[in-house]
Parts: sequence; structure tokens; C-alpha cells
Amino acid sequence: MAERIVGLGRWGALEELIKRAGGCAVVDGGLATQLENHGANINDPLWSALCLITNPDLIKQVHLEYLGAGAEVLVTSSYQATLPGFTSRGLSIEQGESLLQKSVKLACEARDSFWENVQNCETLDKRYNRALVAASIGSYGAYLADGSEYSGNYGSDVTLDKLKDFHRRRLQVLVEAGPDLLAFETIPNKLEAQACVELLEEEDVQVPSWLCFSAIDGIHVSSGETFRDCLDALEKSEKVVGIGINCSPPNFIEDLIRIARKPAKCFCEEQFGILVKRWREAGANLIGGCCRTTPTTIQAISKALKDTL
Repeated sequence: MAERIVGLGRWGALEELIKRAGGCAVVDGGLATQLENHGANINDPLWSALCLITNPDLIKQVHLEYLGAGAEVLVTSSYQATLPGFTSRGLSIEQGESLLQKSVKLACEARDSFWENVQNCETLDKRYNRALVAASIGSYGAYLADGSEYSGNYGSDVTLDKLKDFHRRRLQVLVEAGPDLLAFETIPNKLEAQACVELLEEEDVQVPSWLCFSAIDGIHVSSGETFRDCLDALEKSEKVVGIGINCSPPNFIEDLIRIARKPAKCFCEEQFGILVKRWREAGANLIGGCCRTTPTTIQAISKALKDTL
């Protein structure tokens, strides 16, 4: 079971989308899951980002499938796409940067072609809104591919500056690619959250960002630090418009939403019929799917949300 939750401050285009969606917009689901459902072999340290090299057309197809299911935010295939990860496979820095840019381009192309088709319909389907594209930025632990994104145990040699250096160039490249949003995902500890916030300030990033933690219960993130303590730095930042949870059991979500002061985003697999409505009532503004969810899940979430309007 996997979840995500986010809260929002300075919203801009995201605020407008949420308003058009009736107060709670739908985010897409598990990219890797759906790639595998189509036969992709992504048993690799790059995970879903491997398809940026081997089958980018399939990534675009999956984006389109989620849009058809009702997704109003597409998350790019860059979660586990890092420059060190690409260079370890023998690619140059320039080739790695091009693949990061491609992750945003594929999502934007899918969004634009889908929306053009919707608008060209004789009767505009009111279920659909023009989607936003969120560039995914996985945690340092996701790059390590050793499960530390679920423990926060990076070791004593991983400092604030090391984490900022790790994220900096990827952040720059993704911002230059022109996404609507930035999505920091599966952050397991306060140190990395602080690094992300400071980096956004240092680079003066103008693209609205959300930051999602992984959690071990309804109070603590994966490192054992309290969710409340981790929010302190984020809530002072105008760069971070959303705070949330991903890759965490759904029974933790409602309590965590109530801790967050900014609006929230959630992802689920089963039990969503009742939970989606409860999360929305608790303050969630974005609800979608994470690992092991599919377009069928997103379609059901979209229906549950629209039925409440």
C-alpha cells in the first residue's frame, strides 16, 4: 500500500486547478507499476527512469492512460533519474541532462495532445481539466536504491551540504525543462527536507514545489522524527506550496493531513472509496496513486471525488 499527501501555500496555477476541480484535484498513479503491466523490465537501479533510455514512447503512453482515467496532475518519470545514476551506466553528463529534460517533455507532450483531443470533442467532457506537469525529484535514498528512503539512515558522512550538492544540478535541469510544478518525493528525514528548502532558496526557483515525506505512523516520518518537526522549515518557505506523504500505509494518512497546515495530497490503492472522501474532508487538496496503483485506481478516485461535488 502506498500513499502521498501534500499541503499548499502560494498556489498559482495549482490553486486554479484545484478550484476548477471543486477543491480537490486528482494526481496520476504508479508509473513503474503501469510500465511493468505493459511488459517493461525495470529491475534496475534507475527503476522507471530506465525507460527514458529504452522505451520513452511507453512512458508517454502511460501518461496518456492516466489522463484518460481522470488525472489532473502528471508526475514525470524522473523520480530515480539522477546524473550519477546515468553516468554509472556510461552516459555522459550531457546525455543524462538530456534524459532529465526528456522526462518533462514526454509528460508535457502527453498533456498537450490529450487536452487538444478533449477540446476538439463536440461536447467538452466536463470531467477533464487541463493537467499540470510535476517534475519528480526522488530522495537521496531513492538514488542509493538501498531502501534508505524508508529509514532516513544516510550515515554520518551525509551532511546538509552533501544533500544540496546531490540535488542541485538535477533541480536546475528540471526547472529549465519547464514543468508547472516540482515534486520532491519520499523524503525520509528533516535533514533532506531542509536541504531541499535551502536549495530552492539558493537557486531562487520560481516553480512551485511540493515535498512529500515517507512515514512510519500517523506522527513520525521514516527517520523517527516527528512530522510536525519536519514541517517547521517548510512552512516558512514561500517556495514550498505543498506538504505531503507518500509510500506510507493509508491508515496513517488522515492523522498526517491534520498535522499539515498547508493543503494535502494523497495516493491510495484499495479502500479508496471511503478513504478518499475522508481525506478530502480532513483537508486534502490533491489525491492520487503511488506504487502499485494503476489507471483503474485513478479512475475510481476521480469518480469518488466528482461524485461529492
